[in-house]
Amino acid sequence: MNPDASSPERHPVSDHMSTLEAARVLGLAVRSVQLMVDRGDLEAWKTPGGHRRISRTSIERWRNTPHRHHGGNDGAGGRRVDSDQTEVPDGRTKVLLIEDSVHFQNLVTLLLRQQFPELSLHVASDGISGLVMAGKLQPEILMVDILLPGIDGAALISSLRSHPQFSNSQLIVVTSLDTEQLKPYAFALQGVPVVHKPQLVVELPLLLNRAIATLQNLSAAPA
Repeated sequence: MNPDASSPERHPVSDHMSTLEAARVLGLAVRSVQLMVDRGDLEAWKTPGGHRRISRTSIERWRNTPHRHHGGNDGAGGRRVDSDQTEVPDGRTKVLLIEDSVHFQNLVTLLLRQQFPELSLHVASDGISGLVMAGKLQPEILMVDILLPGIDGAALISSLRSHPQFSNSQLIVVTSLDTEQLKPYAFALQGVPVVHKPQLVVELPLLLNRAIATLQNLSAAPA
């Protein structure tokens, strides 16, 4: 009998993971991993019982792909600088910007460099990469665009809010959508301050100062 091409006999146990195992390794929700498989980011097959098995090699390759995360600290000049650095040895407050526009990545980078040197900026260019980086970095402040490749910002925010480790993280939405266009995303945006990109230079510093003050109050509160 010819073995089925999707049969696990062709994939040694050590070379694959279940969806749950992959989610734990990547720091993502199971649904996010399923989306990654569906769009071809991860190689996978199904067992005769219908269980998904994901190639360990493809997981490691995706984790190590340098274009997933971009460090904003050197991003001026219209280019991205690849960085997978998630350690902040100097103890600065960690900020994660999840934004696919190079222009706005660079604008936020310049703004933080000039006005908020106490913040350490990290950048992810799509929603799924942002979830991975958020899990690894544990940022105190998250700035999220709504229209993102992979997984939209509203779904990303809902996922972050479902994890207790982000309960004190300060969320800021950065978007080009107007009030009417944001209505379909209202389920995820309740209580989240919104910066409209045309007013970013004026509005974002105010919200960052508010987020920093909130974090300081939380850290000063008795346990």
